[in-house]
Amino acid sequence: MIRVGVNGYGTIGKRVADAVATQPDMELVGVTKTKPNYEAEAATRRGYDLYAALADRADDFAAAGVGIAGTLPDLLESVDVVVDCTPSGIGARNRAIYAAHDTPAIFQGGEDADVADASFNARTSFESARGADSLRVVSCNTTGLARLLAPLEEAYGVEKARVTLVRRGGDPSETGRGPINDVLPDPATVPSHHGPDVNTVLPGVPVDTAALKVPVTTMHTHSVNVTLREAPTTGEVHDLLAEESRIFTVPEAAGIDGAGKLKEYAMDRGRPRGDLWENCVWEESINVSGHDLYLFENVHQEADVVPENVDAIRALTTDLSAAESIERTNETLGVGLESLLTSDEDARDPITADD
Repeated sequence: MIRVGVNGYGTIGKRVADAVATQPDMELVGVTKTKPNYEAEAATRRGYDLYAALADRADDFAAAGVGIAGTLPDLLESVDVVVDCTPSGIGARNRAIYAAHDTPAIFQGGEDADVADASFNARTSFESARGADSLRVVSCNTTGLARLLAPLEEAYGVEKARVTLVRRGGDPSETGRGPINDVLPDPATVPSHHGPDVNTVLPGVPVDTAALKVPVTTMHTHSVNVTLREAPTTGEVHDLLAEESRIFTVPEAAGIDGAGKLKEYAMDRGRPRGDLWENCVWEESINVSGHDLYLFENVHQEADVVPENVDAIRALTTDLSAAESIERTNETLGVGLESLLTSDEDARDPITADD
């Protein structure tokens, strides 16, 4: 069993912890919090051993009536690998702590690429992570783009990818973030940093990105134009993407016209927290004109990196192949949405609920 600790039980950390706890080859040893807030209570109620991330705040937990199993150094002494899910910038500061305890570490995409030995995406860079002592799971947007561009590059070759990212202003719990009533270039420089980040896990594929931040909390939307070296049909691209386990081609007949309904669909399917671990590509948006492919996809920023973190743990600590790890992760989490609705002549009309 791979003994795993999660440092930071927030938006990503709680989801990674839950995912690790479901794996047959992993043991979740514990999670950390900096203070005894509602998330610390949630971890305790789930039966996870809780550790104080900062030793000088251990007494705060006792004063709040929240029991802890120790502090971060105690957790590091008990695990084979730690997954750092702390806020951006904190992971880089934690790197020296992990090194002092000789604990392999996995960081998140909010950190710079040089925080770890290699950047990681299960679809594109699993095998190249072998032998590393630390990995950085790339950001939600980079993860989504790598999953999309990799099969296109393999099947047809990518001459150039141009992507506009319409980014959510903040996660639902991030009450201090914005914008509230605005649309911001984020960053204002073009191209944005997302294209180079894709190349940390998918080298050699030319991709330019521009990004906007908008006042929503649900998901990111990507407007994608890819010039392909070969010219497939629209149907061929649809079938190619539909075969990818971490891409969900949203059927036109489903009547899902935006991120809100995607989240509702996930909740109706019984997904924890309404999470979507897959890229969601609108089926009717897939269009090939000559060598140019156009499509829209949505990426759930709270969830799509979660299966990648599970696979990164195996890449760092085992000799399991990429295919075996991805299959195991998908099976245990339930990754791989399939709809009963199709785009052919036999498609069923959406079922209308009684209001």
